[in-house]
Amino acid sequence: MEEIETEENKLLKRHRKEKKELQAKIQGMKNAVAKNDKRRRKQLVEEVAKIEAELELRHEEELKQFSLDKSNVVDSSTNGIANLELEINNEKEVKQLRLSKAQKRREKKAAQEKEREERIAEAEVENLKGARYLENQKLAEILASRKLQIKQIPSDGHCMYKAIEDQLSNQNSLLTLVELRSLAAEYMRSHMDDFLPFLTNSNTGDMYTPDEFEKYCHEVASTAAWGGQLELRALSHVLKMPMEVIQADSAPITVGEEYGKKPIILVYMRHAYGLGEHYNSVEQLKDPDTEDTS
Repeated sequence: MEEIETEENKLLKRHRKEKKELQAKIQGMKNAVAKNDKRRRKQLVEEVAKIEAELELRHEEELKQFSLDKSNVVDSSTNGIANLELEINNEKEVKQLRLSKAQKRREKKAAQEKEREERIAEAEVENLKGARYLENQKLAEILASRKLQIKQIPSDGHCMYKAIEDQLSNQNSLLTLVELRSLAAEYMRSHMDDFLPFLTNSNTGDMYTPDEFEKYCHEVASTAAWGGQLELRALSHVLKMPMEVIQADSAPITVGEEYGKKPIILVYMRHAYGLGEHYNSVEQLKDPDTEDTS
């Protein structure tokens, strides 16, 4: 098998060739000088010594430079491998960190959902004899006396608006909760002096600044922020319609009475689902003897 020639061997081979060529050149120079010309022969000896020294010095420098380049290549290769390994390790660590964070988020969300379900379950047990049960009983009696019953609305932050939307649908209105939110916010903005005194900063106790009021109106229009009496009053003016709110432990509250129409009826519950306040709609009381139970 033919041996592969290395760069170092090539360099040494060239050096040997140059030395042979120099010896041939020196021999030619000697032959060109007469043997009895002692002065010229003395000069020739000095020239030959100088030429040989220069060649030897050049060869030494080339060998040193070759060794240095070879060392740099090895170091560069070693550093390159080390850097590559470092990059790979960093990428692995980043991926593991991302996976770890994602897993933690999933676990946190699952834990929160589990906790919420446990709270609901505990509330359901407690409400068999607790505040929610008593509230439901009282509301059922109040509504039954008016031939009404609760119509359940989802508890998702939009309950008041969805309850109003449901009531309006009985009057052939096509207004949606999104539109109701927008109408309420716009009316409050245009009548800031009527609403601002009822809003205070929970940290300072001071009345809302105009900027804080604008933020509040934005949340009314664009988020699932819970609606209350201020938004009810705003919508009663927008719709030019009374709104009656039935409660278990106090007399009904009506806003917009000045409009003299048949009111929209909502049910306000303080202990709904054991998780907070809630609004429901109402519907006509169904006769249990005629209700389809299939």
